[in-house]
Amino acid sequence: MGDIEIARSAKLKNITEIVNKLNIPEEDIEPIGKYKAKISLNYLKKLNDKKNGKLILVTAINPTPLGEGKTTTSIGLADGLNSIGKKAILALREPSLGPVFGIKGGATGGGHSQVAPMEDINLHFTGDIHAITSANNLLSAIIDNHIFQGNELGFEKVVWKRCVDLNDRALRTVEIGLSGEKNMVPRQDHFDITVASEIMAIFCLATSIEDLKRRLGNIIVGYNKENKPITCHDLKAEGSLTVLLKDALNPNLVQTLENNPAIIHGGPFANIAHGCNSILATKMAMKLADYTVTEAGFGADLGAEKFLDIKCRKLNVSPDAVVIVATLRALKYHGGVPKNEVTIENSKALKVGIRNLLKHVENIKKYGLNPIVAINKFNTDSEDEINLLQNELEGKVDFSLLENWEKGGEGAKDLAQKVIKICELPKNFNPIYELNTTIEEKIEKVAKEIYGANNVIYSEEARNEIEEIRELANNMPVCIAKTQYSFSDDPKNLLCDKPFDIHVSSVELKNGAEFVVVKTGKIMTMPGLPKIPAAESIDIDEKGNIIGIF
Repeated sequence: MGDIEIARSAKLKNITEIVNKLNIPEEDIEPIGKYKAKISLNYLKKLNDKKNGKLILVTAINPTPLGEGKTTTSIGLADGLNSIGKKAILALREPSLGPVFGIKGGATGGGHSQVAPMEDINLHFTGDIHAITSANNLLSAIIDNHIFQGNELGFEKVVWKRCVDLNDRALRTVEIGLSGEKNMVPRQDHFDITVASEIMAIFCLATSIEDLKRRLGNIIVGYNKENKPITCHDLKAEGSLTVLLKDALNPNLVQTLENNPAIIHGGPFANIAHGCNSILATKMAMKLADYTVTEAGFGADLGAEKFLDIKCRKLNVSPDAVVIVATLRALKYHGGVPKNEVTIENSKALKVGIRNLLKHVENIKKYGLNPIVAINKFNTDSEDEINLLQNELEGKVDFSLLENWEKGGEGAKDLAQKVIKICELPKNFNPIYELNTTIEEKIEKVAKEIYGANNVIYSEEARNEIEEIRELANNMPVCIAKTQYSFSDDPKNLLCDKPFDIHVSSVELKNGAEFVVVKTGKIMTMPGLPKIPAAESIDIDEKGNIIGIF
């Protein structure tokens, strides 16, 4: 039985029963159909004096192109915690349509560890990402209308990009303004995928609707002839953008297949954005439960680094335990086995790939946090290789064998019990860099300490861009855009067994998000579809059921 069939066969409870389980007053809930609801931000204000529960971060080793089950692990862990009598809640990101119709598939978990309604969440859900797309493109329309109407602000260069929540490489660079109308100024424009939009980052880092509006106003959309920044506030646009986002800013409540609560809100990618769900959702979850399970995208070198160096500074808390998900498939992939052969037994490659895992373990410890490895067991895994991995980890880091894909929360009880113990251990959290250092020092700290790079090589363009934003970017963290498949910036350098450098191609100030985006290697902010996209297998049958989402 596939994921969608398992999800469809589950007995979901009406969302009002999940609301009652959390003791949320009726006036603070807006149901959307039978199985979804929005939780009012007013309710979060009512919880201000309530003590935070423990925070558990789920991250992973560098993945294969198919991912390694972080979301499945997160859901299984939350179900496992609830199954042993603990009050636990999930705080996850919203899926992007790009991967759903591309190569990676949906992002609602798998097997018997899923959030539901699976089809809704993977597709339009409650419309949050559409609202972000609309706000982003309204700002683009206002910019070009301002220029058309006389360019009072003196735009010399526009840096704001349009967006769409699909993988469409043809939109990476476009020509606009070609209608031939009087005063129309043709120019080159670009599209990002919505989950890489600055508005998505702002949405996920805002602490209130007032903070959202302030940040939107601070977005730099272009520069004048004096190279002075022009902002969204200069265009008087932040009010309209806030109106489009006001309902989306309320976190979404759904449930797992075992009827445990899950808050799913915001969805930036971790390879080209900061990879964490909204601060508001995480805050709310920590007030509602004794244990909050959240995740950060891709490997720990990306999502976890950004969670710890960007989100934790704004959240003002740090994880009490960090779960690092590993699979034999990914370990062998990073041990030199081609992706189409990773299910074949290969102990030599497995041993080599374990270096990747241990580097992530070492990195989490550098932050003063306590990690545990979750071995996400696949049906194709051999017992001999599982035993080999466990023997290699013995004495180096705590670990747990996960079987929640097949058994649900029951298959994650061991992990749940071990995580509870870790949450009680002392921690000494410290971000990997200080905010009062230079942009270059922050980049090099991450590159050398987290990636293991020898040096950072800057393009001439990147050096010029750093100088242009240096004064404005004081005390801002860096958000490094890098391939998810390697510690290096080369997606083919999986072993990283020889010295490597990180190559910075460009640098951009996200003044509203309040961080500096650093693009490395050949990373793109608009992905493309694979040769055979998942879209080819997604359909609707004669009964109206969606099929093919995985």
